[in-house]
Amino acid sequence: MLHTPVPPGRVLDVDVPDDLPPAWADPGLLERVVANLVANALQAGPPDRPVHLHAHTAGDLVHLKVIDHGPGIPAEERERTFAPFQRLDDHTTHQGLGLGLAIARGFTEAMNGTLTPTDTPGGGLTMTLTLPTAP
Repeated sequence: MLHTPVPPGRVLDVDVPDDLPPAWADPGLLERVVANLVANALQAGPPDRPVHLHAHTAGDLVHLKVIDHGPGIPAEERERTFAPFQRLDDHTTHQGLGLGLAIARGFTEAMNGTLTPTDTPGGGLTMTLTLPTAP
């Protein structure tokens, strides 16, 4: 169960098929990765647009996409977001230390997965977590 509180007035649209095969993952690490991605998406996206959590399989992989409609991240800056203590142009101190995505990618790679940022069609950022299916 995901323990990320959705702020009042915000919507998290979850689309995970009932027949999705299990992923080969550590449940605790996976929960932390997904919670971080959802929290980031809720923070980045405008309050009047939902954040989407969509899962599907392709071959022997499970793909979990967290989709927001916020400002997105320019392609040339995306890898930099995974560096520890990186918050791009955010200079405030109340939004964390900039470790969330670095930790999320480290946890994902420890589970033999990948974490990839791409553009959301129409604007925003889509973070795709890919993990092998369980045997």
